[in-house]
Amino acid sequence: MLSEDFKKQVKGYGLTTAEILYRRPDHPWLLQTYVWQNYDLCPDFPELNQFLRFWQKSIEGALHTVTVAHSRLIKPSEIKPVDGIFRLN
Repeated sequence: MLSEDFKKQVKGYGLTTAEILYRRPDHPWLLQTYVWQNYDLCPDFPELNQFLRFWQKSIEGALHTVTVAHSRLIKPSEIKPVDGIFRLN
């Protein structure tokens, strides 16, 4: 049985991490950090955009900055040329 995360990776999803800086509702001059991580599709990031829409609608802290890092975990294999052949008997 395959996990849902693995199925998403096969479909092209990669691990996405977003560092969200937001203003505290009680002290707007103070910034606080929230880290969000999920599997998402680059470059549109539908999961992250859905979360940010939820944030703006439901959470009082105003967004300041969102920094995104993304990495596909399942990648094509790398081919490297070999200069010689080694035989083991």
